[in-house]
Amino acid sequence: MTELGTGLPLTAADRDFRDEVRDWLADNLTGDFAGQSHRGGPDDDDNWELRREWERRLGAGNWLGLSWPVEYGGRGATLSQEILFAMEYAGAGAPPRAAFHGETLMAPTALHYGTPEQKQRLLPPMARGETVWCQGYSEPGAGSDLAAISTKARLEDDTWVVNGQKIWTTFAHHADWIFAIVRTEPGSTRHAGLSYMLIPLDQPGVRVVPIRTMLGDSGFNEVYFDDARTSSDNVLGPTGEGWKAAMTTLGHERATSVLNYQFSFRREMATVTEIARRRGATADPILRDRLIDSIIGLEIMGYNNLRTLGTALRDGEFGPEASIGKYYWSTWHKKFTELAMDILDTDGWLGTEWGDGPDGDAETLRRAFVRARAESIYAGTSEIQRNIISERVLGLPREPRPSGAGR
Repeated sequence: MTELGTGLPLTAADRDFRDEVRDWLADNLTGDFAGQSHRGGPDDDDNWELRREWERRLGAGNWLGLSWPVEYGGRGATLSQEILFAMEYAGAGAPPRAAFHGETLMAPTALHYGTPEQKQRLLPPMARGETVWCQGYSEPGAGSDLAAISTKARLEDDTWVVNGQKIWTTFAHHADWIFAIVRTEPGSTRHAGLSYMLIPLDQPGVRVVPIRTMLGDSGFNEVYFDDARTSSDNVLGPTGEGWKAAMTTLGHERATSVLNYQFSFRREMATVTEIARRRGATADPILRDRLIDSIIGLEIMGYNNLRTLGTALRDGEFGPEASIGKYYWSTWHKKFTELAMDILDTDGWLGTEWGDGPDGDAETLRRAFVRARAESIYAGTSEIQRNIISERVLGLPREPRPSGAGR
């Protein structure tokens, strides 16, 4: 039996799991938790306290870290079950996740590179929804060129002392910890001498400055380290070899985390299709053709994701193929939200301070349109994704680099 919308063959255990998810969501998406799917997003901290409370509710239900080993708080779930959960979660209109950076990005890296002691210390609190993590990669001088990182750490006895700056750090003003790429070998350059370091944020040596966006939220932040400290055992993988661990995190960011996007896009698609029918936009042959093209593109996205995830299961890690999915979904969503604005016509831009205007769904779609402009930048720009695909997947010649740029 194949589940509509996943393309996956389902076993009896999968169907039982799906029914358990549905029943739990129906029992728990009540009261203040109901109807909150539009409040906040991957870089928007709207409705934060309720989302944190929901995160703890998910932890109590044992829905966090589904595929993790049971001894670390997970369920040992299969890939099919992870996909089913993402689909049911989005379809039920559950609140946006508050702690996904830890569960979907840092935790897989910890499972791959962490010692047994580190896994036991780091993972169970995340599985209970108790800790919030943020990602410290980009710097003012190291965005797409991530190997240009300049934040440094020196070892003093059994403590790392960190100095530098990170930027575009989502939810840092709410987070307990940051997983950061820092330079730990003096004189090192590019990919060498970097370490994957875990740093507590509630300390005198850390200053977090929110960045207000045009949508009015402050999900992004700058983080300044001024002799910030962390224990010597808060490095994942060998010291000075953090680039591999960093790429593991990026692979998951570009691949597995897209499941939540994919099924959220399905909800957006249903909304736009209903608006198009209600307003008679489907009578316009050009708009109708664009809508059909978007529907087909969303199905292709799902199959691309399955292929990437299947390859990772076979090889044990995400390769450069993960860039295909990231480039595809961010490009698709940009075009789709442009279509949504054209269907809304002038209502796409009317309203007071992003008010609803004549259509109750207009604000949500307007915000999706603006956010989609940034989706082709974060987790690696589209230009970077195209380079990775052409050079590392297709084996084409490398793009010429400026003299002295290195690699």
